[in-house]
Amino acid sequence: WLKSGHRHTATCVECHLPHAGLSKWAAKAEHGFRHSAAFTLQNFKEPIEITPRDRDIVRVNCVRCHEGLVHAVVGGPGPMRGPLDCLHCHAGAGHGAGG
Repeated sequence: WLKSGHRHTATCVECHLPHAGLSKWAAKAEHGFRHSAAFTLQNFKEPIEITPRDRDIVRVNCVRCHEGLVHAVVGGPGPMRGPLDCLHCHAGAGHGAGG
């Protein structure tokens, strides 16, 4: 994160948690439990991988913050088809070039 362009504009929570009331707190509790268990038991992959559900949360937050740009890319003519997956092309955007 310190090597990314987002270090001055976003925190971990702004990208990795939903922004709506109850879903934010539910995800925060679930992440806390899962991360505590994984690190205590040393039961995680290296490098750490994002879950499909958490990837969707990040995607929604990308679109929320970059709404004008996303609309210009997806709303206009071009090859974009199907659901938008920002991380397909911008995998390292939040954590720097290494992802």
